[in-house]
Amino acid sequence: MIRVSDNIVLQDWEISERFSRASGPGGQNVNKVATAVELRFEAARSPALSRAVKARLRRIAGRRWTREGAIVIRVEETRSQARNREIARERLVEMIRLALVVPRRRIATRPGAGARRRRLEAKARRGKLKALRGRVRREEE
Repeated sequence: MIRVSDNIVLQDWEISERFSRASGPGGQNVNKVATAVELRFEAARSPALSRAVKARLRRIAGRRWTREGAIVIRVEETRSQARNREIARERLVEMIRLALVVPRRRIATRPGAGARRRRLEAKARRGKLKALRGRVRREEE
């Protein structure tokens, strides 16, 4: 079980882990010990998450969200399998906590009078500057 918040707990059946050999540093150890972890969370089937949270979680997960509705997190940062497992679980919990936050609705506002005036003045200045860029004509004497 993984506790995300006071009222959200992920059950063991929702999470599966696979271990494989990691790339990168580790010397001879890297060829014989499966330290990389691939954590799979069945997000779409999870009874702990509401529909809205699942929708936000899908957007946050991005490419890590599979067609089956699972989130796959792969970690191979350290040489320790246990530490990689912890990191993967922490990332999953962080992702879910981000999805729990309901974004505030933006209230559309119109630009103020000062902002409109400044914008028009800037456009006029820019237009005058560009008008001076024409071909230089010689004045005949």
